[in-house]
Amino acid sequence: APNTFPTLAKTSANYANSQLIKMEAIVDGYSEGIALDTFGYLSEGSGQNLFVVREGCIYTPPLTASILPGITRNSVVTIARDLGYKVREEMLPRELLYICDEAFFAGTAVEITPIRSVDKVQIGSGARGPITEALQQEFFNIIKGEIPDRHNWLTYVYPGEPLQPVGAGSSTSSARG
Repeated sequence: APNTFPTLAKTSANYANSQLIKMEAIVDGYSEGIALDTFGYLSEGSGQNLFVVREGCIYTPPLTASILPGITRNSVVTIARDLGYKVREEMLPRELLYICDEAFFAGTAVEITPIRSVDKVQIGSGARGPITEALQQEFFNIIKGEIPDRHNWLTYVYPGEPLQPVGAGSSTSSARG
């Protein structure tokens, strides 16, 4: 949005908003907060991307919704599509949180973590849903090396070999998430 800090900028200034989201949630008695963009649509958590499941379809805000393009977010979208789930990246109204079957956060620190309630309203059964569980299992199997890494996400480190700096010989840039 034109009146906000550019979310694609990888800077510590973006974490001020994250801290405000988290602090407000804690003051209000919640463990985490979910931010809205300037138009009132769902954006992200304090340090993680948001996913919502409704009738078997996985929804997540688009990169234009004031979110950082998380690496884990991209991995979840890829895994979901690999597993045959439909993934829609679109503007999500806040009300979707109250009628969804499942919701979860994805990010470097939270990995894939189910959201059990929002505003003290239970989501689905109040437990991790089957789609969230399937995504978690596939994600962890890949990162633990228990199944083939068909996307070349892992970098193996072997004893005795010199370590290369992150990004050495790579054109990728870092991103939160």
